[in-house]
Amino acid sequence: MTSPINERTSSDRPSHLWVRQFDRLDYRDSFNTMRDYTDRRDTTSADNLWLLQHQPVFTQGQAGSADHLLAPGDIPVVQSDRGGHVTYHGPGQITAYLLLDLRRLGLGVRDLVSALENALIGTLAEYSVTASARRDAPGVYTADGAKIASLGLRVRRGCSYHGLNFNVDMNMEPWRRINPCGLGVAMTQLREQTDTPFTLEQVSAALAEQLRRQLGYQHCHYIESTTLPSCRELLEHD
Repeated sequence: MTSPINERTSSDRPSHLWVRQFDRLDYRDSFNTMRDYTDRRDTTSADNLWLLQHQPVFTQGQAGSADHLLAPGDIPVVQSDRGGHVTYHGPGQITAYLLLDLRRLGLGVRDLVSALENALIGTLAEYSVTASARRDAPGVYTADGAKIASLGLRVRRGCSYHGLNFNVDMNMEPWRRINPCGLGVAMTQLREQTDTPFTLEQVSAALAEQLRRQLGYQHCHYIESTTLPSCRELLEHD
């Protein structure tokens, strides 16, 4: 694993990251709000990490192909503007959305991808799971080659949104209805890879801390919410 960004550069980045913790959110609502926030934020707007679960949904990235939707059945399919192919979101999976001003952080897209992968690898190591990244296919893979976490990002106006999906303790059946990320790889989850006891809340907190460290923030400020704020409320909070 490479060193965290704050150990490798000395740019004038913000000292803290707002971490908003939600329960289950509708994908379309989340997508629209983070896109609107990205379009309307300015150089003083706060960087946000959203940690949540989604109701069951398949999403198609910009590189997605209808051929990779094998049998979606009763699970809705939503077109997204993130990178990548088709993926699944559902309960028991941690979705982390990163609304970051990359120019202010001095990061390129490859830097961000590496930071997310390293944060996931570090989180898995806390549960005695060995994992690694692949240069040819962003995401994180266990030692047996199965994929445990997926990445999909979008950058507009120098700012990122969307983020990562980390399979923790979920119903894996919907993954068999698609060709995940167009790779034809097996999918796995933390529950299948470790004997270490955990809760979803513990794993989410570990991931947030790993992301804070990898992205170079000094502090996390946590906000728990039962509902998604409007874009206006997010901007006013800044």
